[in-house]
Amino acid sequence: MGYTIAEKIIKAHLVSGEMKVGEEIGLRIDQTLTQDATGTMAYLEFEAMGIPQVKTERSVAYVDHNTLQSGFENADDHKYIQTVAAKHGVYFSRPGNGICHQVHYERFGIPGKTLIGSDSHTPTGGGLGMLAMGAGGMDVAVAMGGGAYHIPMPRMIFVELIGELRPNVSAKDIILEVLRMLSVKGGVGAIVEYGGEGVATLSVPERATITNMGAELGATTSIFPSDEVTRQFMAAQDREADWSPLASDPDAEYAERYSINLSELEPLAACPNSPDNVKPVRELAGIKVDQVAIGSCTNSSFADMTKTASVLKGHKIADSVSLGISPGSRQVLSMMAESGALTDMIDAGARILECACGPCIGMGFSPNSKGVSLRTFNRNFLGRSGTKDGQVYLVSPETAAASALTGYITDPTTLPPIAQPQQPDRFRINDDGIIAPLPAAEAEAAEVLRGPNIKPFPETSPLDDHIEAAVILKVGDNITTDHIMPAGSKVLPYRSNVPKISEFCFSVVDETFAARAKAAGKGFIVGGSNYGQGSSREHAALAPLYLGIKAVIAKSFARIHAANLVNAGILPLIFENPDDYDEIEQGDVLRLDNVRAALGDDRIILHAGNKDIQLRMELAERQKEVLLAGGLLDYAAMGN
Repeated sequence: MGYTIAEKIIKAHLVSGEMKVGEEIGLRIDQTLTQDATGTMAYLEFEAMGIPQVKTERSVAYVDHNTLQSGFENADDHKYIQTVAAKHGVYFSRPGNGICHQVHYERFGIPGKTLIGSDSHTPTGGGLGMLAMGAGGMDVAVAMGGGAYHIPMPRMIFVELIGELRPNVSAKDIILEVLRMLSVKGGVGAIVEYGGEGVATLSVPERATITNMGAELGATTSIFPSDEVTRQFMAAQDREADWSPLASDPDAEYAERYSINLSELEPLAACPNSPDNVKPVRELAGIKVDQVAIGSCTNSSFADMTKTASVLKGHKIADSVSLGISPGSRQVLSMMAESGALTDMIDAGARILECACGPCIGMGFSPNSKGVSLRTFNRNFLGRSGTKDGQVYLVSPETAAASALTGYITDPTTLPPIAQPQQPDRFRINDDGIIAPLPAAEAEAAEVLRGPNIKPFPETSPLDDHIEAAVILKVGDNITTDHIMPAGSKVLPYRSNVPKISEFCFSVVDETFAARAKAAGKGFIVGGSNYGQGSSREHAALAPLYLGIKAVIAKSFARIHAANLVNAGILPLIFENPDDYDEIEQGDVLRLDNVRAALGDDRIILHAGNKDIQLRMELAERQKEVLLAGGLLDYAAMGN
């Protein structure tokens, strides 16, 4: 039996476990990335390990999330990240240099390498043929220290791409079609590989758009072959020496197979408030648009910007529309300026925003109350834009630009064909925005700067053997990490201050949660299916930890969040019978007995009043030891 692309990379990096679906495996990690919303905590965790220098081939710290500096907090975190990176062997990408995923595949990504990042859209690197995965900050810290990254061995899904996209239909429409087919839960426990004749028609940035948004499937990652298209892209980035071919074997086996005929695809949109709420744009045509945002790590390449400028050139945006454009990197922005695309955008009435995540995480450019906002981003969760009742649609750059001109959702295939931009023979390369770490001889004496907003890691303790507490909150299906720990300009500055950020925990769902949980001292959360989907942000586990949450009981969990709960020392428990979810109400007092012994059986009885409910644990042996120790940092401190 042959191997898939992902299986080949896993096999080459396997340090523990067997490649059997569902069993835990440990992988050697070649590269890591962090961003500033998660990076401060990740580096505090790395420092706690006492390891002087990172042991990866390349680790990069990016500043791209918290760039709105309305107080000292974000600026202090940036100083901390820059100085701790310099001291410990990490490259530092300055504010304004670009969005981590865009910059990383431009300047650092290498086919066949493993990459984990403290951002759920790290799978963007799969567009280059990397095994790139989102992870919690603690897992990234461990990898920087030379430790393995542990995941359940995924099953393999193959998506065959047939034919070629029609004019004004784009890669964004491909991933929206996959989301329509599979849903936000369809990729859980899987790696999605793209193949078929249509792959050769897609550029690396187009492939990266697809792998980026594969995170919304719940997939472990997504991946494309490394082929001649990949080689040409890396040669244009002056990195051809890093290229190598990579493809699946002809007799590779997949758990599931799907097929998309690109020539039959039409423009699509994800309607509020889920990336899988997908409809054809033609069915939405005529809805009045208040705001359009183009960019983010999903659609901010030079090709995306060029197509946008082609639509806008010689026209004016509608009087009723506010248009903001976020280039993905300084490289993209400088090439926009040289090519004239930037002038075309400005002349059309666009606001040019910083090369950063910005509006995608509610960090500025939020829509008006109940406003319709078309965004080329990857997520449209409730309140993520910074406006709780904002109506956010996810669309391609072509759809976004066409709609900005008309003031209404517009099918771009009704416009003249947009010229497909050709990849330049050489991108404009200037790495001055990336600062190399200090030489080892200077690093030991280097000072790490810490502002007053940076607080220690929350206190942890070994797993309790008896837990009796009330249900502080009961929620439904598809609860995202944006529900648990919101982003936005009011919240993100406190990412290095868990006591403060915990005050916002679940505020989108129940503004009283944090106060009630803290007053109770300890408690349970009960959830539905796919609990914790979305971002890799470990604060969605650290804030509940600080507030005394001992266990989350759900019908099922998203992979990264379940791992983050374990790393924080919180039990992720699953209803053996999903219907038992209906037997528990918020406020009920629940009891778990002999918890530590129950870990060995993978089963535990939940005592809920007069009813006993069977729960199970989907935990690897290592995760059980982590829980017994009280969390990953405690486990690592014990010499593991």
